[in-house]
Amino acid sequence: MDERTFLKNLRVMIRGGGEMASGVAHRLFRSHLKVVLTEIPQPLCIRREVSFCEAIFQKEKEIEGVRAKQIASPQEVSPTWEEGKIPLLIDPEGNSREIIRPHVIVDAILAKRNTGTYRGDAPLVIGLGPGFWAGNDVDVVVETNRGHNLGMVIYDGQAQPDTRVPGEITGVSAQRVLRAPRDGPFRPVKEIGDTVEGGETVAWVEDEPMTTAIAGVIRGLLREGMKVHKGLKAGDVDPRGVKENCYTISEKARAIGGGVLEAILAHFNL
Repeated sequence: MDERTFLKNLRVMIRGGGEMASGVAHRLFRSHLKVVLTEIPQPLCIRREVSFCEAIFQKEKEIEGVRAKQIASPQEVSPTWEEGKIPLLIDPEGNSREIIRPHVIVDAILAKRNTGTYRGDAPLVIGLGPGFWAGNDVDVVVETNRGHNLGMVIYDGQAQPDTRVPGEITGVSAQRVLRAPRDGPFRPVKEIGDTVEGGETVAWVEDEPMTTAIAGVIRGLLREGMKVHKGLKAGDVDPRGVKENCYTISEKARAIGGGVLEAILAHFNL
């Protein structure tokens, strides 16, 4: 098998289906790699317009011309690739790797800790962000923290530690994140893409409002009916106010996807 044929048949399993995982999946799929996503049954994803995990609720989800499709078993992976779509499996533990036999596993869960992805699970194992140690529990780490090193490929050591402070957008950091005011079912009264003013109610949790501290456009919001706990990240307001940004992959996700692609090509010397 020549290098070109091998690359087109290189199987990549991405654990996670949220914004960052989807940005990586999109870049790898557009590079003609065979990508499969695994997710939990009820992902708490806020940037739903750019997250392939929405296929769990919609059966299929399209992002910038690439479509993911929920499937029921690993046996449906190859037929879905033949349809020109990314297969998405509900498989929290990633056990389907035993059948799919990926060449690469990317842990894009972004749990800030390793929840069960290790070297030897595939010929190349990549962890995104803090919680992994390249050369120890995974082969490669890709930096996810905004700044000078975003997207850097790390072969020995760790990504920058979790600061617990959201990255700045036009000088705004923590204020752009919307958090659940209490435990209970989530009931949005706004939608992704809506423009809001500071102090406006975006959603309710039981009888308590979740309000925004800043003006901007709602870039992310949990699905209606999701069970939340107090303090959970439930929405995101972009102070730039550009509605189109709600429906396209962020510069951060693209940079991380580029780092993953670099790590794969470097490992297989293609």
